[in-house]
Amino acid sequence: MSAVGKKGRDGTTSSALRAAGVRVSYGDRTVLDGLELDITSGTVTAVVGPNGSGKSTLLKTLARLLRSAEGTVFLDGTAITSLPTAAVARRLAVLPQGPTAPGGLTVGELVEQGRYPHTGPLRMLRMQDHEAIRTALTLTDMTAYAARPLDSLSGGERQRAWIALALAQDTPTLLLDEPTTFLDIGHQLEVLELIRRLNRERGLTIVLVLHDLNQAARYAERLVVLDRGRIVADGVPRDVLTTALLAEVFGVRTHILADPESGAPLCLPYGVVGHD
Repeated sequence: MSAVGKKGRDGTTSSALRAAGVRVSYGDRTVLDGLELDITSGTVTAVVGPNGSGKSTLLKTLARLLRSAEGTVFLDGTAITSLPTAAVARRLAVLPQGPTAPGGLTVGELVEQGRYPHTGPLRMLRMQDHEAIRTALTLTDMTAYAARPLDSLSGGERQRAWIALALAQDTPTLLLDEPTTFLDIGHQLEVLELIRRLNRERGLTIVLVLHDLNQAARYAERLVVLDRGRIVADGVPRDVLTTALLAEVFGVRTHILADPESGAPLCLPYGVVGHD
């Protein structure tokens, strides 16, 4: 898989994705409002926030699955709307919430689709395509399932197959919307450890939406907190996850401790704001 550096030729950090003044609406309802966000190449960023805060909408907008009414998304410094679809797919992979596939499709056939942005007009798989597919299946522990129909798998197994599809696309930037959905705690940690390894060993830029604040704090170097379509906090986990923010944004009272394993902030909710 490709690697990307964190710095440009002049030694400064480079931007993999940037949202400039982005506004997205569903009908009369504004979901993202004038949003400004810069994702540095080679970093892991977790987007967190309460339900309905705009997390999935942000990820879809960054991936050009949704178009903004105002503002611009830049991919590697170029307005994403000006790029051909195949060019975007070679530079950015996205795993949305609740993906679907045709009935009867096997895991191997699903993962093969990740290579289509790299193949020619005849969609012929080359040696490097097969190698990328094998690597993606190995990384997600899905090699033994390659011949199995996707719809015969458990929810957790299907989720790992979809992650393998995104990895087979072999892009320097990866967007994941709730990648631990349907997984038990063991497989959740496997996926998050994989994400961290892909970043550290291969230099991938990763943006993921997570509900679990403790997992987000442990596995991401940067937290972006959304509330009602606006970024209300952005920074390293220890600066972002405060008792005041958790009370204001999530409506919970918490104790915040240091994770004895990682040193990351560990949130222990003990009550709801306004409830004695």
